[in-house]
Amino acid sequence: MTRGEQARHWEHPALPGVDLLRARYIRHTFPRHAHDGFVIAAVTRGVEGIGLPGGAERAGPGAVVLINPETPHSAYAGAEEGWAYRVLYPASQVVTAVAAELSLPRGTPSFTTTVLHDPGTARMISDVHAAAERDNALAADTCLRLLLARLLSRHGSAPGAVRGGADGGRTLAARARELLRSRLPDPPSLEVLAAEFGTSPFALLRAFKSAYGLPPHAWLTGERVRAARRLLDAGVAPAAAAAAVGFTDQPHLNRHFTRIVGVPPGAYQRERKNVQDLGGGHFLA
Repeated sequence: MTRGEQARHWEHPALPGVDLLRARYIRHTFPRHAHDGFVIAAVTRGVEGIGLPGGAERAGPGAVVLINPETPHSAYAGAEEGWAYRVLYPASQVVTAVAAELSLPRGTPSFTTTVLHDPGTARMISDVHAAAERDNALAADTCLRLLLARLLSRHGSAPGAVRGGADGGRTLAARARELLRSRLPDPPSLEVLAAEFGTSPFALLRAFKSAYGLPPHAWLTGERVRAARRLLDAGVAPAAAAAAVGFTDQPHLNRHFTRIVGVPPGAYQRERKNVQDLGGGHFLA
């Protein structure tokens, strides 16, 4: 990482299905990618720039950033000093469970806005982090539920239709995605992939990008990183994880993992191994 940049990406046993990131970035840039769960962030310093399908947005101190699952986005410094923030990554089922407790419509809800200036909600995000760092399980779980309830009631919407084009295009994209997912270490070329489904490479590319916001090769890189995270969580060494998901070598994994997750795979895995030692709350450079 660039000098002055710090990040800690971790989890707490009291918050199953939720990852936490506390970081300060100056030159680090997150490339266009998507998460399978939600992103809920509070900017505490500087300015974060967020690249979205509909255009760019900026978030300064006191701002809250909300990104729905599978929404392609990038993140970068919106000011010379960079930005610092605290992020929660709740899995879709975590948010859906809270929505059900609030008697909202069944299914996974979504947020209707991306950036809002709401210092009170931003403090609630920081409260979740602070409680987890103090190893106060009751407070961490309580603060998280109160935060999600507030966000869903103020900025949530009922489950909607799957984004994308015509049904045929969505079906084609979904089939291509599953084939790529099943062949992460050795994916076919775009031409071979299109031939598998009896269509042209351009038609497949257009359908895939319409459905998922990313071309197949960019989606594949993100999916490889997700798969590597699962292997690292299970204790697999970074070099072995790199080979298992199709990266050329460990430096190749390191580069893409750090760009997308925000910390190197070795630091990420050490936090998993040290999850019981939560009292100190340290940064990993």
